[in-house]
Amino acid sequence: MSKYDPLWKYVKKKGVPSIKLSFDEIQNIIGIPIDHSFLNYKKELLAFGYKVEKISLKEKTVIFIKIQ
Repeated sequence: MSKYDPLWKYVKKKGVPSIKLSFDEIQNIIGIPIDHSFLNYKKELLAFGYKVEKISLKEKTVIFIKIQ
C-alpha cells in the first residue's frame, strides 16, 4: 500500500471519464501535501483504471482520465 492509495481509490470510486483535482483537494484526501514523489507513484493509478493526463504546476491541479 502506498501513501497515494486513498487518492487512487477516490478517483476510481468517482467513476467519471475525467476528474480535475487541486493540490489542496488531493492533500485533503491523502492527508499529506502532494510532492515530487507523486511523479514516481502515479503509475500505480493504472491498476485502478485511470491515468494522470496532466499536472499543472501553475494551476496546482491534476487531471485524471479513465483508461478505455
